[in-house]
Amino acid sequence: MQNKLNFFAIFLILGLFSGPFASAQTSKESLYEQTSELGTLIVSYQRDVDAINDFYYPYSAGGTYSYPKETFKSPTQRKRLQDIDHDYLSKLKTANFESFSIYGKVDYILLKKDIESSVWLLSKEEADYKALSKYFTFADAIYALENLRRRGAYKDGALLAVEIDGITKQVDTLNLGFKKGILKPDQLKMARAISLSLKDRLKGFYQFYMDYEPGFTWWVPKPYEKLDLALTNYAKLFNGSDGTELIVKSNKPEIKGTPIGREELIRQLNAELIPYTPEELIKLAEKEFKFCDEELLRASAAMGFGNDWKKAQEKIKNSYVPLGKQPELIVKLQDDALNFIKANDLINIPALAEETWGMVMMSAERQLVNPFFTGGREISISYPTNAMEEDDKLMSMRGNNPYFSRGTVQHELLPGHHYQYFMNSRYKSYRDPFKTPFSVEGWPLYWELLLYDKGFAKTPEEKMGMLFWRMHRCARILFSLNFHLGKWTPQQCVDFLVDRVGHERANAEGEVRRSFKGDYSPLYQVAYLTGGLQLFALKKELVDSGKMSFKDFHDAVIKQNLIPVEMIRATLTNQPLTRDFKTSWHFYDQLK
Repeated sequence: MQNKLNFFAIFLILGLFSGPFASAQTSKESLYEQTSELGTLIVSYQRDVDAINDFYYPYSAGGTYSYPKETFKSPTQRKRLQDIDHDYLSKLKTANFESFSIYGKVDYILLKKDIESSVWLLSKEEADYKALSKYFTFADAIYALENLRRRGAYKDGALLAVEIDGITKQVDTLNLGFKKGILKPDQLKMARAISLSLKDRLKGFYQFYMDYEPGFTWWVPKPYEKLDLALTNYAKLFNGSDGTELIVKSNKPEIKGTPIGREELIRQLNAELIPYTPEELIKLAEKEFKFCDEELLRASAAMGFGNDWKKAQEKIKNSYVPLGKQPELIVKLQDDALNFIKANDLINIPALAEETWGMVMMSAERQLVNPFFTGGREISISYPTNAMEEDDKLMSMRGNNPYFSRGTVQHELLPGHHYQYFMNSRYKSYRDPFKTPFSVEGWPLYWELLLYDKGFAKTPEEKMGMLFWRMHRCARILFSLNFHLGKWTPQQCVDFLVDRVGHERANAEGEVRRSFKGDYSPLYQVAYLTGGLQLFALKKELVDSGKMSFKDFHDAVIKQNLIPVEMIRATLTNQPLTRDFKTSWHFYDQLK
């Protein structure tokens, strides 16, 4: 009997069983649920890039390699990455694109776009490095020492000591001859990165041989210490600003930022498959703001404050829960959202996803750049800590009141960021390098739009709370684009959030500080509402028209991973695609 069951199981696994179960598992759609014709090539490209970076980035003691994001690439490393890019572009040219499924065609376009972006960035980095080369005439000598380490080559310790002394003299000479005010802010930033990277590479070389090679251990330590100190001092030369960097000063860390300009904004928008100019996106945000204004005045009037919506908002801000009660509020608000979503039959969320979301408390230091809670695998709760100033404690409580939080708990947890984490680690995870903030933030923002549209906010207070965040998404587009176009200063951005949206000032400063400190793409704040509107337009095209149910639509979208929304649309509509696809979907036209 056992042998018969095993034989039957083998038939099922091979797809030879002709029953309904087998046909469901071997459908064309299920074949491409996890990968496509290009899946293997994409993973190979990713692993080849990883291999180059693993090999060429600095070594650290214990046999591990450390390559933080900010580590500057060596010329050899950059050249090898360029070789990899051109090799894979050649492979794409010979691929039989016309025979691919829609999943394969989308993956082809995404991979090609990703590699072409890498080619551009590497070429720019190479040109920028050459422009700074006169400040790093000693760099090749340090790279040569690093090359010895890679294959464990032996060199007499006394000779190495002489070489290292010579490098130190070069660094000291350049240090003395450096003139401030010559380099632009982006050049200062790169020069500092190069200096620190060379320091790390020297350290890796030193740690590899020290204590293991007797001649090295006898001769090299003191010359190494002098060069390490010289590089530390040299890097400090590039900490300053030439005055073009825009700054807001307060009793907290300064808000610094450098506008990238219209040309670079447009390049990045095209790379993200957004077919709008910065000016067109500003107009879009202004139209969405007008909708918020109209809704806000209705809610304010319903609360008895007439057109004085700031007084209505002030009442809401003072509804904050006592200290220690915020985690309980988060659980309640998540349950409220899930109950509403289930009652409206909007999406199927696996029980395990509901079970496994967690929560952590955000530090006072992190709240300086994240004044509101954030999410992902767990929700990080922003609420006062003992280390905060008294005024900041109150502003944190007021800014995270129950009505404001009601609109965003589901953004961070289910069906927002936690659900993304849960699903994207299970479906098409090889697409992770293609992720875009227009999907990362667009998906949870879409749920904010959908829930408001479906009546999740029942009372005027709940509407005011959700509208606060909707206005904030509009404001993010306006202040970030105007800043990078060179029209607004960081102080104007802070004032705009306070005056136009109703932010507490400390929270507004945190938002602006987060936006411009350099950890985020210049388009990240634009991506929230823009990505949400893209998905809302796609929902209108496929769900409102009756072509798909809400559940089918949401399941299909989330299983494409966090790729540009236009490519999700192409997949769901089986859009004819070409090798040289260009963005063309003016999604906002569908919402007018």
